[in-house]
Amino acid sequence: MLRRSARWVLALVALGGSALAAEPVTPSPRALQGLDALYPDLDALYRTLHQSPELSLQEEKTSAKMAERMRALGFEVTQKVGGHGVVAILRNGKGPTVMVRTDMDALPMEEKTGLPYASKVQAKDAAGQSVPVMHACGHDVHMTAWVGTATLLARSKDRWRGTVMMVAQPAEELGSGARAMLEDGLFKRFPKPDFALAVHNSSSAAAGTVEIVPGFALASVDSVDLTLYGKGGHGAYPHTTVDPVLLAARTVLSLQTIVSRERNPLDPAVVTVGSIHGGTKHNIIPDEVKLQLTVRTYKPEVRKQILEAIERIAKGESLAAGSPRPPTMAVTEGTPATYNDPELMKRVVPVLARALGAQNVREGAPTMGGEDFSEYGRAGVPAALIWIGTVEPARHQAAQKAGETLPSLHSAGFSPDRERTLRTGVTTLVTAALELLGKP
Repeated sequence: MLRRSARWVLALVALGGSALAAEPVTPSPRALQGLDALYPDLDALYRTLHQSPELSLQEEKTSAKMAERMRALGFEVTQKVGGHGVVAILRNGKGPTVMVRTDMDALPMEEKTGLPYASKVQAKDAAGQSVPVMHACGHDVHMTAWVGTATLLARSKDRWRGTVMMVAQPAEELGSGARAMLEDGLFKRFPKPDFALAVHNSSSAAAGTVEIVPGFALASVDSVDLTLYGKGGHGAYPHTTVDPVLLAARTVLSLQTIVSRERNPLDPAVVTVGSIHGGTKHNIIPDEVKLQLTVRTYKPEVRKQILEAIERIAKGESLAAGSPRPPTMAVTEGTPATYNDPELMKRVVPVLARALGAQNVREGAPTMGGEDFSEYGRAGVPAALIWIGTVEPARHQAAQKAGETLPSLHSAGFSPDRERTLRTGVTTLVTAALELLGKP
């Protein structure tokens, strides 16, 4: 198995597994009793963030908003860590250091939700092109829950001891923001945390619920740029050429045998060719074709074997086609696999069940998506990323019955059930942080 069995999640909370949260949860811990009064401010913040998204590496105004909020709460704030990253520290005596992380960047997409507060922002991307911008992955939810968590922890210092370390991270969508912050001394200039927490939206779970995935939860992500070479010429005289388009077609098909025939079926992996570019006209055989691939794995040894297999197959197909030169291959590591510390998960599950209701804490499944929150765990910090549902419960139930696919993350139609989702995000992070911080 890739990860330990998570059946203990069910045992710990005695789940029925099918109940939906019909109303926003009223949290029980005393530190959360201020959430009702705080919620209107959080709702207004969410709408503001949703209407003013910024692309990766451009989060200047967003990070300034986060820093301003933290200063007003009495945190020691440092900006421009690893780009537009923000680190806010609140010390409250001796005890563990708990890091709570949010991401800040949005996506180059046109929003089509029809919401009255929908984004209409246009921005210049890295290539200088004007593109629409949208919070289609819910980083606006993450930031709002992060601010709510900091607010309630700052107001309940009589309930905990230790250090709260709030980290607002840039460039998650590029898979580079966490690494940039670490390289800028995140765990050297500031306290190295004993634990790291984060929440992430789930577009397939009902709002008011959370999903727990101990062990491997998200895959490593590698981007592969592959160039195949031929000998160009007239399309009417293919016998005088080496056709790289045909070579690319053969290569794409051969690459699919890596997962189906070279990998143990119990070690999940994905090899997807997402882009093929070659040629300029119907009757011209080009000199080269470029392919772009994404590779998703969990285990480092599986990642290594698949990348080696891609190179081997590309070289073999090129040799068989009589290519004038070997292919070139460049690999950009996006993010390592996200591993949720099982012992940390065991600690937070029971308290989440008490705060949210046992029926609303479920066992989730690993996915082949990627998240650079993984970098903090790889840096030696026990970490936990917890999924929070975003779908209005009745809508979720109806979609399940009908077999309907709901708008996913990174969809122009993604729109969370705002109040339930925000309340659940705050409740999850505050409850987990209080469990990990020292007791007075």
